[in-house]
Amino acid sequence: MGKRIISRRRGAGTGPYRSPSHRHHGPIYHPSPSVSGEAKVIDLAMAPGRSAPVALVRTADGVRLRLLAPAGLATGDSVSLHSGPVQRGSILSLSGIPDGTLVSNLEVNPFDGGRLVRAAGTSALVVAHTDREVTIQLPSGAFKTFLPTCRAQVGTVGGGGRLERPIIKAGKKVNAYRTLSKPAFKVRGVAMNPVNHPHGGGAHQHVGRPSTVSSGTWPGAKVGRFSRSQRRKRTSRGGGR
Repeated sequence: MGKRIISRRRGAGTGPYRSPSHRHHGPIYHPSPSVSGEAKVIDLAMAPGRSAPVALVRTADGVRLRLLAPAGLATGDSVSLHSGPVQRGSILSLSGIPDGTLVSNLEVNPFDGGRLVRAAGTSALVVAHTDREVTIQLPSGAFKTFLPTCRAQVGTVGGGGRLERPIIKAGKKVNAYRTLSKPAFKVRGVAMNPVNHPHGGGAHQHVGRPSTVSSGTWPGAKVGRFSRSQRRKRTSRGGGR
């Protein structure tokens, strides 16, 4: 009997396929609306399991917060929380951010903490404002509207050049992906044995069957392209009969 393929056995990240949370800095979201005013950056650090660097800031009341560090932020800089000037690292409502500003860590719903544009080197562009919505161009190029009360962080997320650094050898790539609990390399199904993958085996490497599978296929054989077959609409022939 065959085995479950690795992507199915991993699931949503269970057991040995879960990222070690004891190394992480914890969830990083926008602070509560009750915390406002100026905050000073006291430290910058790399967070395991996260591509972007993390900035540790301290408010005038002594409250310490962790934020995603935008590009160009340095120790000793000041950021605005919920009120103040539009400067690098400030967290403000979209209604208070002018058009043409690069932002990151966007909220989909007001006060959800930030859900979009959080990876290293990414940024979104504020395009237009109306009384009811704000138009944002996402890194994919798509335009999306948000409520004016949604918050965002001014600036591009730091760590944008991390993919330009050469890895040189395979061992370093394995160690780099270990904290993320992701496989550094992916073996093709046709290169495996029949017991390990439905595409394995044979005299030479080929799938040997249609590469599209239906949505109701059992998990051990659900490999390849999962797109459903498009049903064509039958058109009448013969002059509109």
